Amino acid sequence: MTSDELRSTVERVGDRFSLGEYEIDAYLAVLSHGQLTASEIADRTDIPQPRVYDTVRSLSDRGLVELRESRPMKIVAIDPAEAFDDVQSAFEQMIDELEARYTAPARDTEAVSLVKSRSTILRYLEEVIESAEYELALSLTPELLTRFEDELRAAVDADVSVDLIVTPAADAPDPDEFDYLSVATTARARRGITTPVIAVADGTYSIYATQDALRDDKDRYGVIFNRSALGFLVSGFFGTVLWTTAERSLAEDGEGRPFPRRYASIRRCVKDLLDEGGEFYAAIEGRDVATGDSRIVHGRVVDVSFELTEEVASLTLETDDGEVSVGGRVAALEDVEAHTINIDRDRPPAIDD
Repeated sequence: MTSDELRSTVERVGDRFSLGEYEIDAYLAVLSHGQLTASEIADRTDIPQPRVYDTVRSLSDRGLVELRESRPMKIVAIDPAEAFDDVQSAFEQMIDELEARYTAPARDTEAVSLVKSRSTILRYLEEVIESAEYELALSLTPELLTRFEDELRAAVDADVSVDLIVTPAADAPDPDEFDYLSVATTARARRGITTPVIAVADGTYSIYATQDALRDDKDRYGVIFNRSALGFLVSGFFGTVLWTTAERSLAEDGEGRPFPRRYASIRRCVKDLLDEGGEFYAAIEGRDVATGDSRIVHGRVVDVSFELTEEVASLTLETDDGEVSVGGRVAALEDVEAHTINIDRDRPPAIDD
């Protein structure tokens, strides 16, 4: 299809569906009754009597209804399968041609994107969930939990660790009726409809949106963070503000995942080490707190620090160069700021130096 032919097809499809309010009302009324007179259309809709004839003739010109010139004139519905047959084939062909010309926008270079469309926010939520390789933090409404249930099941099946908050707590599915462990490693409920919708994949790719943006789609927003230097802000907010105030436990996987494990959140890592018990080895990918240089540290975990509020977490490694303290993002008191934490039982996990 040439460019001119494609443009003509787009215009033709657009013209068929470019119906005004009166045309839509009249068309739906005729479809519901099979046939109506102009007076009956006026009685059943808010279309002024003088506008009915122009309206139905427009529908006739588009091939949506048939006008029978009797007294009074009758407006007869045409089977939609017949009325839209040519448009359907043209529409399918148009989509194929447009897809062939479509160039996906590069997103990797965008640090922050602001989106206001409900459908776009939902698309990014799905994309973040599906992109997680080892860790996922989520704050979802019950409706979104249902919507993305299949994607979350796939993540859990792929051994992704999933921390899930369902909000508002009053509307969260009952654990006796919903299998939370099929969609999450740990699930909690948080009170309040002001809790934002959040998804963070591997501590980097994340989205933050208001619940209002997904309810009414009016003057609301969602923010996409596509770089780790900014994505950790959402992850930190989730771990310190939301997770610690999600007081109702819905489910927690007592068996845990097999080792080795990979973490983006030191809070999650330290909590797991305390829960599991025993000896652990770590390989840390991050940067030196004093110099800002990239740094990789290997060693045995000899100490962990974890406050009951879950707001402070750190660990200490015994390395060939002595003990090294490790903190999370924007660490200040520790030696190393961890970006990725690799944990195993018998030896430090192998990573590329």
